[in-house]
Amino acid sequence: MMKRIVRPLLSIVIIFSSSVCAGKDWNQFRGPRRNGSAAESGLLQKWPDGGPAMLWSLEGLGRGFASVSVVDETIYTTGMIDKTGYLFAIDYNGKLKWEKEYGPEWTGSYPGTRTTPTVDENRLYIMSGQGRIVCFKRDQGNLVWQVDTLEKFQGKNIKWGIAESVLIDGDKVFCTPGGKDATIVALNKHTGQTIWTTKGLSNLSAYCSPILYETNKKRLLFTMVEKLIVCVDSENGKVLWTIPHKTRNDIAAVTPLKYCQNRVYFTSHVIGGTMIRFPQDGSNYTELWSSKALDSLHGGVVLYGALYGSDIKGNWVSQHPGTGKVMFEEKLLDAKGSIACADGMLYCYSEKGTLALVDRWRDGMKLVSSFKIILGTNEHWAHPVICDGRLYIRHGDVLMAFDIKKK
Repeated sequence: MMKRIVRPLLSIVIIFSSSVCAGKDWNQFRGPRRNGSAAESGLLQKWPDGGPAMLWSLEGLGRGFASVSVVDETIYTTGMIDKTGYLFAIDYNGKLKWEKEYGPEWTGSYPGTRTTPTVDENRLYIMSGQGRIVCFKRDQGNLVWQVDTLEKFQGKNIKWGIAESVLIDGDKVFCTPGGKDATIVALNKHTGQTIWTTKGLSNLSAYCSPILYETNKKRLLFTMVEKLIVCVDSENGKVLWTIPHKTRNDIAAVTPLKYCQNRVYFTSHVIGGTMIRFPQDGSNYTELWSSKALDSLHGGVVLYGALYGSDIKGNWVSQHPGTGKVMFEEKLLDAKGSIACADGMLYCYSEKGTLALVDRWRDGMKLVSSFKIILGTNEHWAHPVICDGRLYIRHGDVLMAFDIKKK
């Protein structure tokens, strides 16, 4: 096992109390609403030269692209060491509380962990790059149950490994093993037993993490699979509709983005995005517009009624969600990358390691502050996380926590 090294950078860490899924928690991939947005206020609107103060850094997390979940002042993430996946629990001072093995991880192209832990009540749920869901108790990391979804549902792994962060709603945990008549499944979150499987789909998984959209009549599950956009009734697994969605190398990795008035935005590598509207019962859909403007692998956010993100060419883009009109398109940073938002500002993290604080400006984007992430290893692919006045950045073997709260 690698030696873990914590480097505390501030002598005082202020501790606040919180509860699971409280306003100051970030309990799953892309946050509580899976939209990359943090319900935070009182954050810095400009960073000092060299970036905000680093509270601490923790080395020894192994290879991985997982970001973090933060609940009750404990940080959770995953990493691969010597071909084995580990779940880590880290305290608010950046010290390791515990670690648990969960079996073989992805050792193919771009080896390492892919998915972010999902925290629900007193349990943690992870999906390995080999398609195994594992449920742990949150306090000490004791194993509760595990299911090899590819084996159980006759699925097949994909070119770069399963990369879905599982979604939980009520007693169900949703995932996409890509099996025959089991492209998408719902398991009992307490036991791992099967609740339902989708019928009539024969698509493999496509690296996408699903979202839930609650209307007055239905709780609808949206995701993308190998060659389709899919809408499913989350109660019973009935496929309500599909849209052909063929992508390059069958990569449909971007989490759908919920928008107002029964609209969801889907976008994928190279081919671009589509805004869909649907009725309360989800029985059909209307395609409002499509555009190649936001066609990268990293997804986007909605801030003040505009879509923001980056494209495959490295431009950073602002787009009108009602019409798809491109309002801004410039090489704001040195590469494309992931994005989050909080307190009216955008947090952009490029694939070349530039972390930037960006303001909206005349329907566009204005670079306010930036600095380079120099710690860590391999690709800069983990999404930034904003929680309780902190900015968390995972870069391979290293996790960093920055203080972004106004003083």
